[in-house]
Amino acid sequence: MSIRRRFATLLLPALLLFGAVASVPALAQDKVVYHIDNAAEQGTKALRNIRNHLDVAPKTEILVVTHAEGVDLLMEDARDQKNNIDYGSLISDLKGRGVRFEVCEITMKRRNLTKDQFVMEAEFTPSGVARITELQTRERYAYIKP
Repeated sequence: MSIRRRFATLLLPALLLFGAVASVPALAQDKVVYHIDNAAEQGTKALRNIRNHLDVAPKTEILVVTHAEGVDLLMEDARDQKNNIDYGSLISDLKGRGVRFEVCEITMKRRNLTKDQFVMEAEFTPSGVARITELQTRERYAYIKP
């Protein structure tokens, strides 16, 4: 066997192995998208789930995407009417822990809502459903719907 062929035979597996190892992050960080489409049914449960999630895995990157009636969670003075819980302080605490909150602009347009009606922690995305799809398929976020 020639030196060139022998070198190629040894080098190819090494390059493949290096490529596989290089494509895996050294310390992978969990990334999760929480999907909220009904604040009345999911709001308190979702915020508690996120708090508990961060209590045991504080480095988790969490993004909350709201659309339809889920955007109500992020409106000024929003509350869980059944349990008399103010969402604003819970959202503020979670934002301080790195959680991001996004509101669907399609829902806003459909419901004639404006950005100034939402808590200052809210960010905006053109489409909640498209954003969730992007996060799952392109950015490899785990999906949770409380």
